[in-house]
Amino acid sequence: MSRIAYVNGRYVQHADAAIHIEDRGFQFADGVYEVCEVRGGLIVDLTRHLDRLERSLGELRMRSPMSREALKIVIREVLRRNRVRNGLFYLQVTRGVARRDHFFPSEDTSPTITITAKSVDPTPMLRKYESGIKVITVPENRWDRVDIKTVGLLPNVLVKQQAKEAGAQDAVFIDTNGNVKEAASSNVWIVTREGVLVTRPAEHGILRGITRTTLLDVAAHLGVGFEEREFTVEEMIAAREVFLTSATGSCVPIVEVDGRPVANGHPGSVSAKLRGAFLDVAEKTTI
Repeated sequence: MSRIAYVNGRYVQHADAAIHIEDRGFQFADGVYEVCEVRGGLIVDLTRHLDRLERSLGELRMRSPMSREALKIVIREVLRRNRVRNGLFYLQVTRGVARRDHFFPSEDTSPTITITAKSVDPTPMLRKYESGIKVITVPENRWDRVDIKTVGLLPNVLVKQQAKEAGAQDAVFIDTNGNVKEAASSNVWIVTREGVLVTRPAEHGILRGITRTTLLDVAAHLGVGFEEREFTVEEMIAAREVFLTSATGSCVPIVEVDGRPVANGHPGSVSAKLRGAFLDVAEKTTI
C-alpha cells in the first residue's frame, strides 16, 4: 500500500508530497514539529503533544495552521489512510512561504503544515529493551532554546553520526559543568544505588519530553521515588540503571557510556517496571 501525506489541506501520495522552495522551514529551519506514538490503534499522549506544539508555536510567535479540533481530525485521517495500528505520525509546521528574508514575513502569510504517518516494526526496539544500547558523551554545542521543539536539528544529526561511527547508538550532551543534559533525541534518566529515579529538570537546557512527563506520573503511580536534579557523567556511570525516554522508544536501557560498562552491562528492573506500566498511565486516544 502506498503511503499518504497531508500537505496544506490536501491528502497526497507520499512520493508526490512537496513544499515550495522558499518555505521558511527549508530556508531557515523556521518551524516546529511533533512525533507521536501509535500503539494498538491508540494515539499515545496526544493532548500533551498538542499542548507542546502550541507552546513551541507561541515561543516562535508563529500562528497555528488550524484549530486543535481540526488538527485532530486530520491526524486521525492520515493514520487511517495509512492503516497505522502500531507506529507513529510526524507533524511539522513552518512559518510558511515567503521571499527569503531574515525578517518575519507579513502576518497574513499562511503557515505550512505537513503530516505523515508510518507503521513501525516493534522487533528492533524490543531487542534494545532486552540488550540495552551504547552511548557516547559529547560537549553541548546547540543553541540555548532547546526547550522549543524546532526542526533545527543539525547538531543532533552530527552527534548521532559520531555515535554511529564510534559503534554506539546515541550521544548524550554534557554541559560546561560536566552535568548530563539529554541525548540527541531523548531524555536521560538514572536510577541511583538507593533506587531513586533521577532526571534533569526541564525548566531550562533540555526539551520537556512528553514521555518524560508521563513517566514521572508512572513513577508516582508505582510508588517509585524520583528527583528532578542535575547529575554528572560519573554519577551516571556509577548508577544502578541508566535509560533514555522518547515517544519512539520508552525506557531504552543504556549499558555502556564512552566504552565503560554501566549497570553491570545489563538492562535493569526499574526501567522494565516503568516501561511495563507506561500505557496504564498514559493518555490513549482512539484513531
